[in-house]
Amino acid sequence: MVKDSVYITTPIYYVNDIPHIGHCYTTIIADILARFYRLRGKDVFFLTGTDEHGQKIEKAAEAKGITPKELVDSVVLRFKELWVKLNISNDRFIRTTDIEHQEIVKDTIKQVYDNGYIYLGSYEGLYCRPCEAYFTETQLVDGKCPDCGREVIMLQEEAYFFRLSEFQQKILDHIKKVPDFVLPESRKNEVISFVESGLTDLCISRTTISWGIEFPQLENTEKKHYVYVWFDALLNYLTGIKYKKDNAFFERYWPASVHLIGKDILKFHAVIWPAMLMAMGVEVPEHVFGHGFIYQGGEKMSKSKGNVLDPFAIIDEYGVDPFRYYISREMVFGLDGSYTDETMKQRFNSDLANDYGNLLNRTLNMTKKYFDLKVPSANDALFSEEELGLKKMVIALESSIPAKIDAFKLSIALEEIFTVIRRANKFVEEMAPWTLQKEGNMEKLATVMVHLIETLRIVTAWLSPFMPTVTALFYKQLNISEEERLQNPFTWGFFTKDRMLNQPEPIFPRKQCI
Repeated sequence: MVKDSVYITTPIYYVNDIPHIGHCYTTIIADILARFYRLRGKDVFFLTGTDEHGQKIEKAAEAKGITPKELVDSVVLRFKELWVKLNISNDRFIRTTDIEHQEIVKDTIKQVYDNGYIYLGSYEGLYCRPCEAYFTETQLVDGKCPDCGREVIMLQEEAYFFRLSEFQQKILDHIKKVPDFVLPESRKNEVISFVESGLTDLCISRTTISWGIEFPQLENTEKKHYVYVWFDALLNYLTGIKYKKDNAFFERYWPASVHLIGKDILKFHAVIWPAMLMAMGVEVPEHVFGHGFIYQGGEKMSKSKGNVLDPFAIIDEYGVDPFRYYISREMVFGLDGSYTDETMKQRFNSDLANDYGNLLNRTLNMTKKYFDLKVPSANDALFSEEELGLKKMVIALESSIPAKIDAFKLSIALEEIFTVIRRANKFVEEMAPWTLQKEGNMEKLATVMVHLIETLRIVTAWLSPFMPTVTALFYKQLNISEEERLQNPFTWGFFTKDRMLNQPEPIFPRKQCI
């Protein structure tokens, strides 16, 4: 990510049911990245939204006795409500039922057809209704869908096909040329293996459903065709930045910096999507990052087991920002992770209450006690090289954290930040301000307090993309305005003599562990 603009996307979430913690995971990470790059002065566009067509939605609506449009409208409201609750800073929320998107889908199909990559044929194959995908006999696992494990049926229908097979070598060549196109490394190896096993042409229309975008009339056909949900859904990444509507705006952000997705939809984004773009003559994204799943105590979540995590309940118990922190700290982005209430409490009490919150409370309380909440003058010449270690660690974050974020190593970035916070708490014990005050060594005491105050400001800046609401409270107690927060946020030396701090107020009340 070296260009001035950054374009970050989540998948558009399928709205046959209410949002769950997996949706939160991807969206929170995308929001952290977007906020981080804005803080670094980048021109950011952050897109999320919903995928609202297909047979699963048609069936779910039928089961509820309502129309598909009524179903998607109600579920979309839940997604939007949750994104507001999670403080998601997306620039656009796209829906595949948007008229603008449907027009782009039809125009793109015509373009790809004219380019010779779409043809009319007949398909018979093993079809998984929940996944809306065909599979070969060899792809099945124990005779069932390799993705969801459900039964498949033999289905035959007239259909339009996309010549995916023609892009097999082109995709392999692109991955070789751009080795970080698919991330992490393990996902890239999966994609290479899948492509090398042979790509077959993709069925991109359906005649057996009616809830979808009507396929453009390309040839004389007896039946009405509707666009296969994936050929519709993937194009949202272009529609979202005004493809074919505003060329200057589109070119400002495309190619996408990163598509963040769950590992279960990797092949669609790392194989089918680049092939579609190549067929259109459009540049492919810079990165596709396939992250792992979240498990409940090490067990896969499912409604039948009754262990599906309700993000609203977790937020009500711990708050939005502790939830955002846990998601990005406890789970290594790219690998499978696990949520337990026990580890959530531990992270809250240890990292947030004992370390970060405690550093703010003791720093402000001592500044109040010794200097009436006025920032004193510092004289670093009074410190030994060892005593200057905290300052050096804080300054060093600016050379290490951006590289971690660029590499999507968010949990490691947080560990580095909290290493500094823990060092600052240890610095208090080592310097013993209470002893310096008792001895009358006020000049060194003043320097100690300035080092702690500066440390708090800078680590709070680094944490602000992860915990925007909580860090705003920290900034308020440090008496730093919204405008000032963006002025050299990571540079040491912001506080001037006699600048007033605000009254300390505890922010992280400890949670009882049972």
